[in-house]
Amino acid sequence: MNMEMIKSILLFAGGLGLFIYGMEVMAEGLQKAAGDKTRKLLESLTRNRLMGVLAGALVTAIIQSSSAVTVMIVGFVNASLMNLSQAVGVIMGANIGTTMTAWIVSMGEWAAFLKPDMIAPALLLIGVAMHMFAKSSRIKDAAKILIGFGVLFTGLSSMSGAVKPYTDAPIFSQAFTMLGSNPLLGILTGAVVTAIIQSSSASMGILQTLAAAGAVNWGSAVYIALGQNIGTCVTAMISAASGDTNAKRAAMIHLEFNVIGSILVAAAAGIYFMFVPQMMQAHVNSTALAIFHTAFNVVVTIVLFPFANWLVKLSKVLIPGHKTDSEQDAQMVLDPRLLTMPTAALNAVRSDLDRVSTGCSALIDETRDCLINNKKENEILSQSKELHSACLAIRKYLAKIDRSLTTKAEASRIQQYLLASRDLHQIVNCCVRIADANEEVLEDKKLSETVVENINTLSSLCTHALKEASLRHGISKSTRRDEAMKEYEQIRELVASMRKEELEPDPGHERSTQATWLTLEAADCYEQIGMRCLRLSDEKTWQKPGMITGLPFPVAENTL
Repeated sequence: MNMEMIKSILLFAGGLGLFIYGMEVMAEGLQKAAGDKTRKLLESLTRNRLMGVLAGALVTAIIQSSSAVTVMIVGFVNASLMNLSQAVGVIMGANIGTTMTAWIVSMGEWAAFLKPDMIAPALLLIGVAMHMFAKSSRIKDAAKILIGFGVLFTGLSSMSGAVKPYTDAPIFSQAFTMLGSNPLLGILTGAVVTAIIQSSSASMGILQTLAAAGAVNWGSAVYIALGQNIGTCVTAMISAASGDTNAKRAAMIHLEFNVIGSILVAAAAGIYFMFVPQMMQAHVNSTALAIFHTAFNVVVTIVLFPFANWLVKLSKVLIPGHKTDSEQDAQMVLDPRLLTMPTAALNAVRSDLDRVSTGCSALIDETRDCLINNKKENEILSQSKELHSACLAIRKYLAKIDRSLTTKAEASRIQQYLLASRDLHQIVNCCVRIADANEEVLEDKKLSETVVENINTLSSLCTHALKEASLRHGISKSTRRDEAMKEYEQIRELVASMRKEELEPDPGHERSTQATWLTLEAADCYEQIGMRCLRLSDEKTWQKPGMITGLPFPVAENTL
C-alpha cells in the first residue's frame, strides 16, 4: 500500500466524518428552528394511522435521521404516549422521510450549480457570518442549518475526491460484481456498514459517493441499499433493550417492516435481473440511487400499510408479554431516550403531569372520606408518597433535558412544567395535612351535619377544578380562566363562611374545640388546593412566579 492510497483512505475517512458531523449540525438547527411545528406534527399522530405516516415522514425529513425518530417512537411507546397501532404508521413514514438526505447528496447531479465543491464554501461563509453577528436565536438556528449543509457538502467533496482516482481499479469492479451476483452478501454488507456507523443516511451517502464516481453497478447497489434499510434498525433495537415489552415490540415492528420490504424488493429485483441481465452491470449514478431509495420506501409502505395490524400481531408473537396497548404503567415513565429531543421529552413530561393530576384528584376524594367516615390515614400516606416521588422524578427529568437543543418556547414549557409539578406537590401536601389533623382528633371528633356538607362541597369543587384545569398549559384547552376564577371564588366564599360559623359564638350549639380546629385546618387546606388549581388552569399565571395574576388579593411568596 503506497502513500497515495493511504492518503486517499485518510481523506475518505475524514470526509465521512465531516459528512456525519454536518448532518448532525444541520439536523440540530432544523430541529430547533421547527421545534413547535415538530411538536404539533407529533401530536397529530393520535388522529389516525395515515396521519402517523405523514407526520413520521415530515418529522424525519426535519430531523434528518430515521434512527432518531424510531428511537423517539420507542421512547413514546415506553412512556405510554403512543400505542403500537399508532407507532406502525410513524415508523413507515420515518422510512420515507429519511430519503431526503439522499436527495440532498445527489443535488450536484440534478442541479449543476449546487455541486458540493462550489456551494460548500459559500454556505460556510454565510453561515459562520450569521452565527457570529446575529443576536436573534432564530437567525442563529438558520446559521446552524447553513453551516451543517456546508460541512456536509465539504465531506462529500472529500469522499468523492478520495475515490475518483481509483474508480477504474479492478478491485472496485470485482467487488461490486461479486456483491451483485450474491444478493445475500450485498444485503449483509449494507446492513453491517449501516449498523456500525448507526446511520442509513450516512451509509447511503457513501454508496452515492461511489456511484457518482462511476464505481457502482445496479446489481450491487440494489442489494446494498436494501441491507442499509435493515441495518438502520439496530439503533432502535439497542434503544429498546432497556425498555418495557411494548418498547421492544415497537423496535421489532421497525425490523419487520424493513426485512419484509427488503425480501419483497430483493425477489422482484432478482426476477427483473434474470430477464434483463445487462442491467446488473450498468452503472448507477447518485440521483438514480436517490430515486430507488425513495421508490422502495414509498412502495413498501403502500403495500404493507393495509397489513399494519398484522405487523403489530407478529411483534406480539415474537416479543411475548402480558402488557397490551390499552394498559399504562402505574409508575410514571420518563424515558431517558427522549432527553436529547426536547419536544418529545416535554410531551412525555406533559403526559406524566396529567397522570399526577389524576392521582391528586383521587387523593382529594380519599381525603374527604378520611374526614367524614373516620378512615385511618394509611391509604392517603401511601398514595401521597407515590405522588411525591412522581413530582420529584418530573423535576429531575426536566433538569436533565438538553437546554442547548431547546427553543425559546420549549424553555418556557420547562419552566411551566416545573411550577406545575410544584403546585401538584403542594396539593398532595394539603391532603396529607388534612389527614394528619384528622388522625390527631380521631377519638374526639364530632363534626356537625353542616360541616360535613361543606366538606363534601369543597372536595367536589376542588376535584372538579383540578380535572377541568388538567394542566391547561399544553394538555387541555377546554377551561377558560373566568370559569376557573368562578370556581375558586366559590371555594373562598364557602371557606370564609365556615370560618365565620366556627369562630362566632353560638349559645344554642356546643362545639368541640377539637372539631373546630379540624374544621378550620381542613378549610384552610381546601382553599390552598383551590388556589393551586387556579394556577394550573391558566398559562398566564406562570409568567410571574410568586404572584397569582388576576386575584383580588396578593399572595405571599412562601405560600407559593
